[in-house]
Amino acid sequence: MMHHISGAIRLAAFSILVCCVVYTGFIWGTAQLFTSDTANGHLIRDNAGTVIGSRRIAQKFTLDRYFHCRPSAVDYNGTGSGGSNLSSASPEIRKRAEKRIAEYGATDNSPLPADMVTASGSGLDPDISLAAALYQIPRIAKARSIPPDVIGKIVAASVSYPGGFLMSEPFVNVLELNLKLDKLN
Repeated sequence: MMHHISGAIRLAAFSILVCCVVYTGFIWGTAQLFTSDTANGHLIRDNAGTVIGSRRIAQKFTLDRYFHCRPSAVDYNGTGSGGSNLSSASPEIRKRAEKRIAEYGATDNSPLPADMVTASGSGLDPDISLAAALYQIPRIAKARSIPPDVIGKIVAASVSYPGGFLMSEPFVNVLELNLKLDKLN
């Protein structure tokens, strides 16, 4: 009987070693070797090497001198992503949207792009549409005392097409865009 128990313990220890240590180490090492930026969270560092954010997790920007992200149902908390779980017919969603539209000063002649009114499913979308970036240029130009066409060129140079040029809507990463703006000053 004792022989069976010690054999079971050795098998369990061996299985834990292989599955939890060897396999995990192999996957981690392979990721570091071939895709280290992705494996480490697409981190952006300043000149001193300090992490200032991730290309894949939105940050809250509220100052007029910065591009703003989409609204977030989780207040941009990267430890717990998620939506509001409210129906699109919810009066609360309508109130939030109307408040955002009023905050941006949108009108019938200058409507606010939809992604500046609605939160993403995760609440952490780091990107905005090109239309949302273009909409914000006048506010940022005024706050920074920079000609709008200078900011427009930075936006144009920051556009990405996730599915290829012909396959998707253009977008920009808000953190990267704001870092480029800060380098101007």
